Amino acid sequence: MERRGELRGADVVRHYGDPPGEWTAATESVAMRDRSHRVRLLLHGRAPASMLKGVVTGRMPDVLEALEPGVWQGRAEYSVVLTPKGRTLSDLRLMRRDASDDAEGPLVADVPRAGSDALRAHWARFLPPRMCAVEDVSAETGHLTVMGPDAAAVLARAVLGLRVDTERLEAMAEDDALQVDIGGAWPLTVVRSCEVSVSAWDLISDRESISVLIGTLEGASARIVGSGVWEALRLEAGRPAFGADLTEDHIPVEAGVHTRAIDYQKGCYTGQEVIVRIRDRGHVNRHLRRLVLGDAPVPPEGTPLFAAGSERSVGEITSAATSPRRGTLALGYVRREVEVPGPLHLGAPDGPEIRVEPLPDA
Repeated sequence: MERRGELRGADVVRHYGDPPGEWTAATESVAMRDRSHRVRLLLHGRAPASMLKGVVTGRMPDVLEALEPGVWQGRAEYSVVLTPKGRTLSDLRLMRRDASDDAEGPLVADVPRAGSDALRAHWARFLPPRMCAVEDVSAETGHLTVMGPDAAAVLARAVLGLRVDTERLEAMAEDDALQVDIGGAWPLTVVRSCEVSVSAWDLISDRESISVLIGTLEGASARIVGSGVWEALRLEAGRPAFGADLTEDHIPVEAGVHTRAIDYQKGCYTGQEVIVRIRDRGHVNRHLRRLVLGDAPVPPEGTPLFAAGSERSVGEITSAATSPRRGTLALGYVRREVEVPGPLHLGAPDGPEIRVEPLPDA
């Protein structure tokens, strides 16, 4: 009895008929969410890494390092793609397609649905197709996130056949990646995720292999969950989502993603001048913050925020959801002069008092 809906340009399952049970699985044992609605782009040609360096803000993923037969390790590097004025076209993660030792071997971009059209249009303008062709492989691949306190143990036992043990999975830092040969059309790429407030790993492979893994994980007592649980856990973690908290109206520094997404040591890339100028000589006028709303109903996107005694809005909500353990949470932009942590009013100068906090990893 699944309930579907639209979320940031994608058709997703909101829940599978038992939201409380899904929440319990994700926070007390192990759960999984099918995130194949995201877009996966294969980047290949004579020199995809060299071409991409100038159009993404982050690092290129290094070639994978062999750990043991059939298992390699590396990174899925987080980046954003900017306009010349420093505005964000999309965020993404870049990872190696396979274990080739060629530095110019094929790459895979994991991209939010909301940013995929603008990103592809931008790359069509700036990437020479012979040097870096862009191929949408979303239909033939899949993306599954496994999460919860028991997720590492279940992954190690049921999915990876103990070729990668629980301790190694738990020791992975954010965006650390493992690649495992599971005999499918694509290898299985396992990436440590911190997008939610529970331990989580992303699994990316061919669509058939992901379908088999869903069945395997169900047999290991993992419960499938929808976007309702995911959004609550994402807001607990204070992570912005592209298409809501991060859009073309925002600069990465405003959204607090610059510390993860921007390699300040690299050479030129589109939008670099704006980013470096802010770092060296300026500031931004607004910042993305987490908002604790208590028992207030979930407010719609764009709900204004007010400081005490002021009739002028000092910010607005960009996304919100209810967490069973923390109440209603939101992300929103507030002006830089707003004291953090501190109180604000929701919706009107005399609206309910809420609390504004910094992003947890900002």
